[in-house]
Amino acid sequence: MNTLRLRSIATFTLATLLAGGSAFAQGTIRNREVRQQDRIANGVRSGQLTPRETAHLERREARINHQVRVDRRRDGGRLNVAQRRRIHREQNRTSRAIYRDKHNRRRA
Repeated sequence: MNTLRLRSIATFTLATLLAGGSAFAQGTIRNREVRQQDRIANGVRSGQLTPRETAHLERREARINHQVRVDRRRDGGRLNVAQRRRIHREQNRTSRAIYRDKHNRRRA
């Protein structure tokens, strides 16, 4: 009897953590999108990004945002693990591109 109760509590806790983790991951994608947009805007203001670099980075960001919207529309507003991994990988690549473009000594 006691083992069954512990097992039920453990199952409930695990389900709650998994559901919460999914919501957290969805929020981090949006937060990261905002932070990367801020980094691009900062690069434009400081003159570290040329108009061409800015346009390229903005296209990359738009492509990622479009993919997130399409994936969420297909899956009822949520992203599965594989979709989140792909989005994070693309965001990582774009983040590195932002850094490279801001630090390549080209000026607007």
